[in-house]
Amino acid sequence: MATLQINNLHAKVAEEGGETILRGVDLEVKSGEIHALMGPNGSGKSTTAKVIAGHPAYEVTDGEITLVLDDEDLADIDEDVPAEKREWDLLDLEPNERAALGIFLGFQYPAEIEGVTMTNFLRQALNAKAEEREELFEDDEAEAEAEEEEESGYDTSPMEGPADDGEIGVAEFQQLLKAKMELLDMDEKFAQRYLNAGFSGGEKKQNEVLQAAILEPAIAVLDEIDSGLDIDRLQDVSEGINALRDEQGTGVLQITHYQRILDYVEPDVVHIMLDGEVVMEGDADLAVQLEDKGYDWVREQVYETA
Repeated sequence: MATLQINNLHAKVAEEGGETILRGVDLEVKSGEIHALMGPNGSGKSTTAKVIAGHPAYEVTDGEITLVLDDEDLADIDEDVPAEKREWDLLDLEPNERAALGIFLGFQYPAEIEGVTMTNFLRQALNAKAEEREELFEDDEAEAEAEEEEESGYDTSPMEGPADDGEIGVAEFQQLLKAKMELLDMDEKFAQRYLNAGFSGGEKKQNEVLQAAILEPAIAVLDEIDSGLDIDRLQDVSEGINALRDEQGTGVLQITHYQRILDYVEPDVVHIMLDGEVVMEGDADLAVQLEDKGYDWVREQVYETA
């Protein structure tokens, strides 16, 4: 079971005089758990998601983000993984390295890319993750050889000859994609379209869940994946999120404004964020109280007892 641990996290906009947004976030999410992160606009929810993923627009000024892995998370690694490679300081890693270790960020506003099919995009992403993951877990001697080979350059142009098919070939990937789309109850024709191009808001959000299903992250951070969805798409997306947890054991940190998605995706823990801090935690009933009372009662309770 992987564990994402956030301790005393402070972050600001990465520019001179940038505004401080996070002021001591403490949070822990484990594989197989669903957590809801709720709070009013401007409280720091989306910033938390982007900082976890390593977005360059934000600078961490204090605190830690640690990912702890166990044997199940490392089942794909051929060799024994030493203790020092079972616990990672994510703040020392690039976004692609964080993704290779098992961090996934589902965007609130996914980009549209004409000319790139869903199938090609997803296979390239999966192969890129596998390659990066191999580099992260290879022993020091193999790592040194790889660096030396990279510095020496190519014997021939990498543009010559057939393109590298990657660790996961086309036929194998098609089988995997079919299985994942059946798991999420998605039409297979969906995968032949260009990435998010001409997609409805609901289809884009379903695509984010499909990406998580393909990449099988340890922890998926979903930033307002329920925004703009009608009731049918909300149910579809919710079923996909539940499948990530139930079938793959993914831990989910679901950022949302509304309780309605939590009717379909019941959280183990609800976290309430105000002014850059997590100020209250509880079970699913806490989200119901927010729906009834808003955030004023949280402010009164938190700041009057402070």
